[in-house]
Amino acid sequence: MEKEFDLIVFGATGFTGRLVAEYLTTTYGAQVRWAMAGRNAAKLAEVRSLIGAPESIPLITVDAGDAASLAALVARTKVVITTVGPYQLYGEALIRACAQAGTDYVDLCGEPGWMAHMIPQLDAPARQSGARIVFSCGFDSIPFDLGVLFLQEQSMQRFGKPMQRVHGLVRVMKGQMSGGTLASALATIERMGRDPELARTMVNPFALTPGFKGPKQPGSGAASYDDWASSWTGPFVMAAINTKNIHRTNALRAHAWGSDFIYDERMMTGDGEKGLRRAKALARSTRVQNILLAFAPTRALLRRFALPKPGEGPDKNAREAGRYDLLFIGETADGQRLRVCVKGDRDPGYGSTCKMISEAALCLAQDLDKTAGGVWTPGSLMGNALIQRLEKNAGLTFAIEA
Repeated sequence: MEKEFDLIVFGATGFTGRLVAEYLTTTYGAQVRWAMAGRNAAKLAEVRSLIGAPESIPLITVDAGDAASLAALVARTKVVITTVGPYQLYGEALIRACAQAGTDYVDLCGEPGWMAHMIPQLDAPARQSGARIVFSCGFDSIPFDLGVLFLQEQSMQRFGKPMQRVHGLVRVMKGQMSGGTLASALATIERMGRDPELARTMVNPFALTPGFKGPKQPGSGAASYDDWASSWTGPFVMAAINTKNIHRTNALRAHAWGSDFIYDERMMTGDGEKGLRRAKALARSTRVQNILLAFAPTRALLRRFALPKPGEGPDKNAREAGRYDLLFIGETADGQRLRVCVKGDRDPGYGSTCKMISEAALCLAQDLDKTAGGVWTPGSLMGNALIQRLEKNAGLTFAIEA
């Protein structure tokens, strides 16, 4: 049966949701059948006017905690885009409704504890209904997940074998972390205080691959020198989620990169003494942040002064001035190496993320008609189809480096 909409943007009155709605308006206009959903009809109408969307774009009032209204909502569309986080606090009713109804779902979740909890519960009903549930369709983890996939496919073409080990390296990241990412981190830390098992999940690189545990993975938070990149490196804040998604992609692709695949993700700081100092400073600041975030008063101060208020975020000039540059270096089991890069033309947390999640949703709605339901990753389900969309529309490039 034909659905009324291709997409519904759930949380369109939030800052990131508004950017998603604006991107759909300016990039696709009437080519896509979509609607905006949120709790407040007046605010939805205000956002629709603010972004210059036509009044013909439907506005749907729905509460994230009302299961009946969510079931009615998801029945009307092929795909739901949700930007309403932290997902561990506000996301469960919607994702369950999608899994039951056979409606595709994409989010910006960077909360591996919640994802590890939900995957075993959602996978069977989603397979039965045909719903394709895809977590982490923003900066965490699309450029990293698809970057490794692109590298592996280039390796197969050149060498006839996959990369057994990959280093993911952040060369440039200009732009601020989204408020949603910080809010999710704070919610996760608070849950860890109540649930010791969550702490083990957070440090387990295979937490999203139920029933499989691969080889020991690199995990040092100290400064270290990367001989492959000729650069000092320090810990990267998003490695904990990206690494888990990349291992899940490999598992869902029947371990096409090998059951002994190793992935390491770090921030480059440069060569020489200056690079070493930067790497040490990064490692030290990461340790200090982790210690401070363990204290409730620190979290309260961050919520009061650091988190953007609802509907707030960096202005257009700041979003457009941002960019990122990621390097992936791989080595086959017999020592052959290859380098690829992934670059994005906007700040990662907002400007690029709103484009990535939109294109992921459209990939599901328009490009992938016959794939199976279940809980997927962007790389395992959408792969090259999404890479092509991102390069065509979203300002990302994927390229081999000499």
